[in-house]
Amino acid sequence: MTKEFEFFVYLIESYAQYKGKDSLSVMRTLDQKGLTEFVYRMYEMYHTEAIENAFYDIDSLISVGKPAW
Repeated sequence: MTKEFEFFVYLIESYAQYKGKDSLSVMRTLDQKGLTEFVYRMYEMYHTEAIENAFYDIDSLISVGKPAW
C-alpha cells in the first residue's frame, strides 16, 4: 500500500466523520461526480496542510465542481 493510498483512505474516513456520513456514501458521491481520482491526486497538497483545508476543498468540489483554491 502506498503512502498516497493510505492518506486517501484516512482523508475519506476523516471527511466522512466530519460530515456525519459513512465513508461509503462519501466515495459514492465522489465517484458519481467523477472526483475520486482528482481527490486522490491531490495528495501533495492535502497531506501538507491542515486537514480542514482538504475538507473545505472537497466541499467545494462536490458543491460547485471546482477546488476552493
